[in-house]
Amino acid sequence: MVEHERTGWVDAFTWRFSRVAMILPGIIVAIMFYEVIMRYVFEQPTLWVNEASLWMGGMVYLFSGLYAMQQRSHIRIFILYDIAPKWLRHVFDILSTLAIIVFCLAVIWGGFGEAYAKFMRWERFGTAWDPPIPATMKPLILITLTLVTIQAVSNLICDWNKPPESHDVTDDIDIAIEEVKRAQSKVQ
Repeated sequence: MVEHERTGWVDAFTWRFSRVAMILPGIIVAIMFYEVIMRYVFEQPTLWVNEASLWMGGMVYLFSGLYAMQQRSHIRIFILYDIAPKWLRHVFDILSTLAIIVFCLAVIWGGFGEAYAKFMRWERFGTAWDPPIPATMKPLILITLTLVTIQAVSNLICDWNKPPESHDVTDDIDIAIEEVKRAQSKVQ
């Protein structure tokens, strides 16, 4: 995958933050491997691996949305966007950014009280290990949505004067034509 260029301080922050977040799946795999060894080799299962992997998996899910916004990987209907004149593309961009802002602000507004309450009473998961997953994940959702909103506005500002991009069906093809031809010649 070719990453989108970093165009401002918001992109730079998101990019650095996503690099740290990309380590989490590796940690999840490592602790799950540890659990398998402890459970089936030493017959001493852990109490914490399942909840820790759920906790980190939730974080990966949240942070990947922020990274997708920075990379401009969100859904856009290119068949309409590419044929539109530049002024109409700007209208589409403004409307989509406003939709993101309204959604994020609505979730933040609606979820703030619950997130605050869970954080203040340090609500726990209710298992044997009992980690504070609700106390940390609920506020983290709101923080991530705030960052997604800032990233969406930054994308609109940074991409405003860029020349229009056109998209083709072949943009989605990941296999090189020459490799396919070589593979077919080997089969014959």
